[in-house]
Amino acid sequence: MEIKTVGVVGAGQMGNGIAHVMALAGYDVLLNDIDQDALNAAVTRIDKNMARQVSRDLISEAEKSDALARIKSTLQLPDLGGTDLVIEAATEREEIKHKIFDALLPHLQPHTILTSNTSSISITRLASRTDRPERFMGFHFMNPVPLMKLVELIRGIATDEETYQTCHSIVDRLNKTAASAEDYPAFIVNRILIPMINEACYALYEGVGNVASIDNAMKLGANHPMGPLELGDFIGLDTCLAIMHVLHDGLADTKYRPCPLLTKYVEAGWLGRKTKRGFYDYRGETPVPTR
Repeated sequence: MEIKTVGVVGAGQMGNGIAHVMALAGYDVLLNDIDQDALNAAVTRIDKNMARQVSRDLISEAEKSDALARIKSTLQLPDLGGTDLVIEAATEREEIKHKIFDALLPHLQPHTILTSNTSSISITRLASRTDRPERFMGFHFMNPVPLMKLVELIRGIATDEETYQTCHSIVDRLNKTAASAEDYPAFIVNRILIPMINEACYALYEGVGNVASIDNAMKLGANHPMGPLELGDFIGLDTCLAIMHVLHDGLADTKYRPCPLLTKYVEAGWLGRKTKRGFYDYRGETPVPTR
């Protein structure tokens, strides 16, 4: 199946990144959000990020202009019904995703493929609530989307081969690499990554080290480009906690128990970079550890 038009639900960090790479790859993109300010901010962010690519000679000024012209925005979710592929990139809460798909279904073309950028929620369960489980799959981009080369492709139990191959060909066209994952909690990347961040929270909680020593230990001792607590702030501590709950509930193993300190930070609204405070305080010129 040939994909020409792509609808993206959610204009946040992931949604605008997905719109960015899809438009550069030649797809016509319709970006949706419930907030006009979010849509305006997304287009501004895409323009800024593409300008950075131009300055680094990664794309030309003409490619930037053409890509931006391919991106349209709308507050009306049914407008996405005319696209060939929909990528849902809304908040990582299952009930919200179900509401989005329920609202989309009456307006979709028969051939439209539905996908979710979920980082942990069951694709089979999301698909089962739609009229096209065979044309539904997980399409999980990494953050930041324009820079990260991996896309996880997750088949639900009913996903057919044509849908998988179509999505795989899109990943190829984006010049990214597909990793095929089975539909188990958190898939591959977050099944390994988020428990590491949670364990770093436990090390902090139990006084094994402070924020700086834990992050420096992993950066300098394991050659990680970013420490686990810094990375948790970058991802969003609420997202990390949500994924830990998915792992704990889905696998019923105590090794996935969310750290109480992580829970406390989320309860305080200290979610990381996006709220200016998490394991680091970002309100000054340089980040300062909060513990």
